[in-house]
Amino acid sequence: MDAELLLSFLTAALRTTAPLLAVCLGGLWSERAGIIDVGLEGKILAAAFASAAIASLTGQIVPAVAAGLAASLLLALLHGFIAIDRGGNQIVSGMAINLIAAGATALIGSALFGEGGRTPALGDAARLHGLPLLGFGWPAVVAFAAVPATALALRQTRFGLQVSAAGENPAALTAAGLSVRDTRYGAVVLCGLLSGLAGTDLALAQAAGFLPGMSAGKGFIALAALVLAKWRPGGALLACLLFGSLDALAIRLQGVAIGGWPAIPVQLVQALPYMMTLVLLAGFIGRSTPPAAAGQP
Repeated sequence: MDAELLLSFLTAALRTTAPLLAVCLGGLWSERAGIIDVGLEGKILAAAFASAAIASLTGQIVPAVAAGLAASLLLALLHGFIAIDRGGNQIVSGMAINLIAAGATALIGSALFGEGGRTPALGDAARLHGLPLLGFGWPAVVAFAAVPATALALRQTRFGLQVSAAGENPAALTAAGLSVRDTRYGAVVLCGLLSGLAGTDLALAQAAGFLPGMSAGKGFIALAALVLAKWRPGGALLACLLFGSLDALAIRLQGVAIGGWPAIPVQLVQALPYMMTLVLLAGFIGRSTPPAAAGQP
């Protein structure tokens, strides 16, 4: 029985880690290119709503997934336009995207379905089901596979090296006759697609539809994981596994009494991942230095 509980916990930890990891890697690409993105939360939320809404309206998976990726990509390109072409404040732009996504999903959801911003519960045919022996769907597999792919791309490909140069020394990239603008847009597109993958996984694989605010701070937790990882793919995997395990542990500990002690309050258990986020962002676990040109137009 203990082995079964352990296996169940590990599966749950991997399942909760997957969307967090996907959006964290998206933020990594963006920030390694010099574009600070605090709008990850909004991209997840937009993708979750768009995928669930289209799945509910069509009953089909392919257009639902495409809609989720497209919604996140649209917001990523909006952020890119403001940050890259217009030289706007990247923090303000990211927060505006979060607010737009939170308001628009609730408004459009209420107008379409009349359920307070929710989408109707999705049937089995409109959901992403877990793969055999894994317990989670293909978006989670893609998220984990993106870790070595990202590490390899950043070190071994022309585009990856350009992304690193755009974030550390864009003047050198320009001097080499390469476009900082195009490189940063490429990184922003990757950020949008990976964030969309996270939102789609939440709505179609881990839930049976959309709930207002269902991203539940995952975009901000991903930013904390990115800082802890020092903007490295391997570190991002470990940091997201830490947060995902805390989330899975919180689910398992709700209402459970241990060793004769009273049951731990549900609210305290649910707050564990967010408490860890505050600890990390406060700088208590080492210092991290972002790319030198991060946030610079």
